[in-house]
Amino acid sequence: MHPLIRLVAVGVVALLANAVALLVGAIVLPNMSLNASGYLTAVLLFTVIAVLIEPLIRQSAMRSSPALLGSSSLVATLVSLILTAIIGDGLAISGLVTWVLATVVVWLVALGARLLLPLLIFKKVLSDVRND
Repeated sequence: MHPLIRLVAVGVVALLANAVALLVGAIVLPNMSLNASGYLTAVLLFTVIAVLIEPLIRQSAMRSSPALLGSSSLVATLVSLILTAIIGDGLAISGLVTWVLATVVVWLVALGARLLLPLLIFKKVLSDVRND
């Protein structure tokens, strides 16, 4: 697969996974809400921040404390949620417990979606590759 096509595919999957994750978080957590008019902006903002911040957090964890490397994705999710809520107007989270739960829920749902979405979206492409 061409590297540019792969990059676009990964980007589409990340956007869709984060869209689902933020929506699920807003549905299951009473103190987390998404503004309908700002939902797309919140998803785009969250995804861009996560893509930019996660490698920085991972690299920092590798240098200072390799034991924390596994939690770098959770920290990146929390930072992305905070910045998305501050910068945009589409996401609102209140209460410490909700911030913690939102981080875990969004991280888990996005992880699951990133694993399942390629199988659903690119099923034909994957089957064509396997048949070649």
